[in-house]
Amino acid sequence: MEEALIVLTLFKSSVLLLLLPLTVYANEIYITQVGTGNDDMVLDITQDGEDNKVDFSIGGSSNYIEINQKGSDGYIGYTSVWGSGASWGGDIDGNNNWFELFQLCNQSPCGGDRIEFHVQGNNNDVYFRQGYTVTTGAVASFDDYEYGGHNFLLDIHGDYNTLVGSQRSNNSGHEHNMSAYIYGDYNDVYMRQEGNQDKNMTLTINNDNNDVDMIQKNSATHSATVTLSGTYATDLYLFQGGGTAQSYSLNQSCATTTGCTVSVTQQ
Repeated sequence: MEEALIVLTLFKSSVLLLLLPLTVYANEIYITQVGTGNDDMVLDITQDGEDNKVDFSIGGSSNYIEINQKGSDGYIGYTSVWGSGASWGGDIDGNNNWFELFQLCNQSPCGGDRIEFHVQGNNNDVYFRQGYTVTTGAVASFDDYEYGGHNFLLDIHGDYNTLVGSQRSNNSGHEHNMSAYIYGDYNDVYMRQEGNQDKNMTLTINNDNNDVDMIQKNSATHSATVTLSGTYATDLYLFQGGGTAQSYSLNQSCATTTGCTVSVTQQ
């Protein structure tokens, strides 16, 4: 058994760091704090398992970041697409951001979970669970049969965005994937995938004041690609489930002053 490898480059005494590795095998933590104005950050990391890794840089002030990895082969950090964001101000850059990122695998072998991000802006809330089911009220639950193997990629540039999401399996099957790109302000997004087989899901939002719920579940392979734009807001609900593969693609551009509403259910 090896102790966890922890490499921290932190400059402010106001940072609260809680590292609680229990039975760990070569877990790694790399945190770099960027800039000189990083006041009042709370960073809480728990690793319980083996071969988990946390690797990212932080800029801005008054950020709260909670990371919890249970099981094996989990990764939370900068994206493989853009690389480290330390040179442009941090992978998490901005003020008053709130991140709660959890990964769970309680079976063997674990498929390996990934949560990646590229965030610039203030007051973003990102609440995401892999290995859990999260409801619209941000209530998380899990069972004793989770093999991991999910992916997640997030890119937020605008302010005041909230994302709540989860991915989990019901058996030893892996790979759900999920991508979200949000550039506009005041968006509220909820995304959930669960069950067997690949589900996939891609969401791009470029305009303001959207409220989106997207759920894919059950045993069949589903896919959803959604691009929202326009001058006014779109309220979207999309549900795909059942034992037959579903597929949906939406390119919405709302030009109605009172906003647009779209509701799709396939199962």
